[in-house]
Amino acid sequence: MTTDETAPSPHNARLPVGEAHDSGAHDTPVRVLDITAIRKAIPHRYPFLLVDRVEILEEDKKAVGTKCVTVNEPFFIGHFPEHPIMPGVLIIEALAQTAAAMLLSKDSPQFKDKLAYFMTIDEAKFRAPVLPGMVLKLHVEILRLGRVGKFRGEAFVEGKLVAEGEMTFAMADKPGKDPR
Repeated sequence: MTTDETAPSPHNARLPVGEAHDSGAHDTPVRVLDITAIRKAIPHRYPFLLVDRVEILEEDKKAVGTKCVTVNEPFFIGHFPEHPIMPGVLIIEALAQTAAAMLLSKDSPQFKDKLAYFMTIDEAKFRAPVLPGMVLKLHVEILRLGRVGKFRGEAFVEGKLVAEGEMTFAMADKPGKDPR
């Protein structure tokens, strides 16, 4: 562990950070989801699809999403026109979409015909603004998995932590699907 990394503990559930981890140099994905696979896995569409690529590092456990932030994002029209900043709540949403895409893209009966719904967002912190031209790296780690699950997410830009939080979600059947 380098000096840039934080050891996990019950009181400090932070994911390892640092340039090497953020770049994925030491983590070989077991699966990679391009935008087509993400769109098959989760129901979000433009302008609310907030993740461009997902690298699954460990099935049902860890993934890193990528969001390329451009000045053409519709939220920049009003947040803020003279100084565009990505809303923090959308960074949290991008983390959630990363976790959902990792789980719901699996060919597994546990996740077939399911949606993931937010239940709680805890300990959310926004540490630096995200501006047009930046690339968000969205690190998620599943802490608990079941009908109700929990994950921790951390968003980075160039290795710097810009947002973090813990989120709880509920897995539910897609509307119109037979729950049996």
